[in-house]
Amino acid sequence: MTTDHRAATGASHEQTVPGFGRVLIRPLDPAGDAEVVHGWVAEERSRFWGMVGHSRRQVQEIYEFVDSLTTHHAYLVLLDHSPVALLQTYRPEHDPLGGFYRVEPGDLGIHLLTAPAQGAPRPGHTSSLMAVLLGFLLADPAVHRIVAEPDTRNEKSIERLRRTGFEPGPEIDLPEKRARLFFLPRAAAGALRLRHGASGKADGADRPPG
Repeated sequence: MTTDHRAATGASHEQTVPGFGRVLIRPLDPAGDAEVVHGWVAEERSRFWGMVGHSRRQVQEIYEFVDSLTTHHAYLVLLDHSPVALLQTYRPEHDPLGGFYRVEPGDLGIHLLTAPAQGAPRPGHTSSLMAVLLGFLLADPAVHRIVAEPDTRNEKSIERLRRTGFEPGPEIDLPEKRARLFFLPRAAAGALRLRHGASGKADGADRPPG
């Protein structure tokens, strides 16, 4: 079962995937979610997120700024009511990244930070979660390609993108890092969702997630 609605503050997506659970993707509350997000970004494993050493207040202020933008959005992802990931979307043509590669119409940039693992690993967890996230991102028919630019040293993120089906692009030198571009065309993303049983369609989508 899938329900989807758009609100003035952003998009929310709710989907139940058999054998996986109920996933809710909702706009991040900079103040209300600051404690959870700070707990994740302060860990050494999240060093590529660039907020290790930030205070809770600094993290809140960063996401208050993101919340003030119309081209960049942050979302908290919950699985069966427990936070499991932080998703950020942005329009590359309105982001510094747009000056480092040839932006195509319909490009949507993403950043994804997953929560620390709790308990025993769940087989297929990452692929099932990614399939739901892709469904959310593709709810806007104007999105033709998803773009990611992980740090070249972030081996876990790069491996996750490769497994998901992202196509590697060139390396680029951004002001804060050397990054590898990755691209996922709409058709490839749709095929992945079908393989993982997360093909529920969104209803009433009147605002793009990015």
